[in-house]
Amino acid sequence: MDMKCTDVPEILSPAWEDYELVDCGDFEKLERFGKHVTVRPEPQAIWRKSLPEGEWERMASAVFRRDANSEERGRWLLGAGMPEQWRIGYRYRGMSLRMRLGLTSFKHVGVFPEQAENWNFIYDNVLRMKERLGRAPRVLNLFAYTGGASLAARSAGADVTHVDSVRQVVTWARENMEASGLEGIRWVVEDAMKFVRREVRRGRSYDGIILDPPAYGRGPEGEKWVLGQDIGAMLECCARLLSASDGFLVLNLYSMGLSALLAKSIVGQLFPVPASEAFGELFFYDRAKKMLPLGVFYRALYGAAAKRSGDETARTE
Repeated sequence: MDMKCTDVPEILSPAWEDYELVDCGDFEKLERFGKHVTVRPEPQAIWRKSLPEGEWERMASAVFRRDANSEERGRWLLGAGMPEQWRIGYRYRGMSLRMRLGLTSFKHVGVFPEQAENWNFIYDNVLRMKERLGRAPRVLNLFAYTGGASLAARSAGADVTHVDSVRQVVTWARENMEASGLEGIRWVVEDAMKFVRREVRRGRSYDGIILDPPAYGRGPEGEKWVLGQDIGAMLECCARLLSASDGFLVLNLYSMGLSALLAKSIVGQLFPVPASEAFGELFFYDRAKKMLPLGVFYRALYGAAAKRSGDETARTE
């Protein structure tokens, strides 16, 4: 996953044997996770479905329906033989992950498949940095959820700190680590803003920082997170924590109305000028080749990390 400097947004879609966007439309998406197919709400699927309703009903193993009085919560309607938990795998080069999925009351299943493109980038660059530094790169994963990015970094040999405010989610991430045959991730159950501010006071530094913040959230002690209000202060702290001489940054945003240009602009104001950067949208094609956008990303390499990536590119061109 080499990068070159560009001012043109990119669109990236990962290849994943255990995941498929089968169809999308009418504000829903039909997805295959392993051998099970789910139906979930999708606010960005503003077009019509390509498959008939009868085909959706035939294929679906589980359908999420929102509660009438809630924009977020709901319940799952399960077909015969549909488990509430199951596992899928993801492979890329020397990385082999196993992740437990589960049907939550917030429609999530425990993985955001479009993030696999970022996992690949993290894996490749941790490997390069480990070789150049002669030690395990220190990687901080904030708003880390069930740990896909943490597992990618650890698979490549990073010293990983995984921060999330929900204890049950951190336990889920630990299960994914163990199922993937990995160990040694540092788990932190804490409000992400509190954590980074304390790390700044302690003078800590990291070779890689990963952020996937929600639009809204609550810390374990009721701390309030609002993306539009708090992302600037969060990134300002991260800029002080990241090694500018040899490091990488991954920022993912999923919130209606936010763009990759916004991510590029706010990072550009707070961080040093990167030696290499990329930004754009993460998406999947469905079987009818409709493109469903699922988030925006910004990735940057600083200093020697970018030079190393450039050397690798030169050898493979």
